[in-house]
Amino acid sequence: MYFPRYRARRTRKTESLRRMVRENHLRVEDLIYPMFSAFGENIKKEIPSMPGIYQQSIENLVEEAREVHALGIPAVVLFGIPEHKDPVGTDAYSDTGIIQRTIRALKQEVPELTVITDVCMCEYTDHGHCGVIKDGDVDNDSTLELLAAEALSHAQAGADIVAPSDMMDGRIAALREALDDNGFSHIPIMSYAVKYASAYYGPFRDAADSTPQFGDRRSYQMDSANRREAIREAALDVDECADFLMVKPALAYMDIIRDIKERFDLPLVVYNVSGEYSMVKAAAAKGWIDHDKVVMETLTGFKRAGADLIITYHAKEAARLLQGC
Repeated sequence: MYFPRYRARRTRKTESLRRMVRENHLRVEDLIYPMFSAFGENIKKEIPSMPGIYQQSIENLVEEAREVHALGIPAVVLFGIPEHKDPVGTDAYSDTGIIQRTIRALKQEVPELTVITDVCMCEYTDHGHCGVIKDGDVDNDSTLELLAAEALSHAQAGADIVAPSDMMDGRIAALREALDDNGFSHIPIMSYAVKYASAYYGPFRDAADSTPQFGDRRSYQMDSANRREAIREAALDVDECADFLMVKPALAYMDIIRDIKERFDLPLVVYNVSGEYSMVKAAAAKGWIDHDKVVMETLTGFKRAGADLIITYHAKEAARLLQGC
């Protein structure tokens, strides 16, 4: 078929026609909203680099979670800001830790909302790294024990899904064993299977108070130049019985999203990270872009690339746009 007999514009003429032939659809059900739970009371502190996103004490976080649920967003992912930090991140796996208490409050007050918990040590260690430090670097195997304890404590508190983001080798198997051995074989693991050492994380470190006090995380997070390594990482997590795979960040890694989607049949999650969010907010504040159109185009692009679910700070905005609010 060639022009002029074939004219591609025929099915683009009206909004109704465009909707009829649209290949990919973004739904409210595809969205997951990140939330930051802070120790204390009466806290609602906006993160300067992330307009509209807050560190919140539990009572305020629960109130926002009600709003999230009312918008039809099915899930939140929780990050914690504890009262105290120490070299081994004790609050991460304490029964009275900030996330454990937040889980209980959410399951009591908004029980229909799916609660996903970040399983990592960086928010809870005084050095800001994702595990136990030995000889100036994170020690993989001793960190696995703490991650397993953290995931188990989240499950005991009522978490629906645990999501390890640490990038230690063998962590999915360690978490699966700990959960299964303690009566939580029904709890899914959402693996940050492909997590790059990215400059796009900058604002998140303000949000979670998790900036490393020395060095960086390149010895355990992936090199942004690598593509084939992503397949190996995902395959390892599939073998260790992950229930979801994730690619993080999303915007600069569309090729990786497609690679993972084509090779594995587990649900695929992408994380539209803090730097991606903040760039849109900053450009929109300058009047350089149309905020709402860019948000929806970006999220739809993730779906087109292969994402099943999208963790995004734009979740509430996107839900309102999808519902015409």
